[in-house]
Amino acid sequence: RRHVLEASQQLTEIINSETSAESPELTGEAEPADEEESALHCLWVDKFTPRRYVELLSDDYTNRCLLKWLKLWDMVVFGKEKAVKKAKPSTEVHPPFSQPKEQQNKWKTKFQLTEEILEAELDQHKRPKYKVALLCGPPGLGKTTLAHVIAKHAGYNAVEMNASDDRSPEVFKTRIEAATQMKSVLGANEKPNCLIIDEIDGAPAASINVLLSIIHRKDGEGEAAAGTVRRRRREGGLLLRPIICICNDQ
Repeated sequence: RRHVLEASQQLTEIINSETSAESPELTGEAEPADEEESALHCLWVDKFTPRRYVELLSDDYTNRCLLKWLKLWDMVVFGKEKAVKKAKPSTEVHPPFSQPKEQQNKWKTKFQLTEEILEAELDQHKRPKYKVALLCGPPGLGKTTLAHVIAKHAGYNAVEMNASDDRSPEVFKTRIEAATQMKSVLGANEKPNCLIIDEIDGAPAASINVLLSIIHRKDGEGEAAAGTVRRRRREGGLLLRPIICICNDQ
């Protein structure tokens, strides 16, 4: 046992010396002891987690669809116009064949239906038709990682909350409104928030109803009664930030 411990200590010293030789020189501000300790105790899932869009190994079609949906919010959040896709002239001049509209919709694939949803017109407030994206799949698939990487790639500050932790609908509503209506003030560059709600399948029905009420909240303009307008302003304004929900069991 003593020989094994001595050999293990020698091997650890060799690995540490090689690592320190390969790494660049540390600045005077950082403490070497702290960095070595954090490197030794860093999990591989944290060390090798994707941090950029090109590093994602998950399904490429799902990644592109989520990014495309998130970019639909650019007009509301960043004030950018939606890019208009040029129509192909060949398809307009020579349609493939004439079919009833019901027949065409009947035989569309999942990918065609997804593309149609993402190409849908924005509403009167320049928001996408569907306000929430839902990522489903077994644990360890990379749903939370995908949401964080996509949000960062699109220029957002990712704010994560766990729906299973906040069992009270009032606390759930407060946290959603705080994330979607308040700006990020940490750091010099203020970025708009993108709310990521994890384990949405563990939230009670009352919390789901709170989320639905926030999604379907209408603008106060055009209301006949002034009291209704004041009540809606007290409840909160329109949802102007994207929300990504994550669940294991759809």
